[in-house]
Amino acid sequence: MEKLTLSNPITINGKKVKTLTYDTGAITVGMFAEAEALKLRATTHKAGGSAGATELDYSMHLYLAMMAITAVNPDIDIADLERISGPDVMELVRIGRNFTTKRSGAPSEQNDSESSSETTPEPSTSQSESSDGNA
Repeated sequence: MEKLTLSNPITINGKKVKTLTYDTGAITVGMFAEAEALKLRATTHKAGGSAGATELDYSMHLYLAMMAITAVNPDIDIADLERISGPDVMELVRIGRNFTTKRSGAPSEQNDSESSSETTPEPSTSQSESSDGNA
């Protein structure tokens, strides 16, 4: 779990809040879909336009960061987080962008490639045998 320190505190449940905890690892498929729906509702190009790459979608990044906050703070509502302003908005974008570009599966991918190379049989003929046609 990480912390976001706001430069402009927001009021949540009647209290001024300057620090929010978040965990992008707690974003579920449902939360991702909800972030997409919230983004579409907040933007003007709801239909008919082509979807951009998720890595470049700043509105999506905002809502993914908000989902990461609400995942570990269920008492906080998205409407509360939509009041975040100033440079704190860009910090939310950074958090959401890191979620979309982070390759958290890299170690397991490495293990997968190592295990596949261990089980992949080596060719029984050498390069010289196969290249001169004597195979």
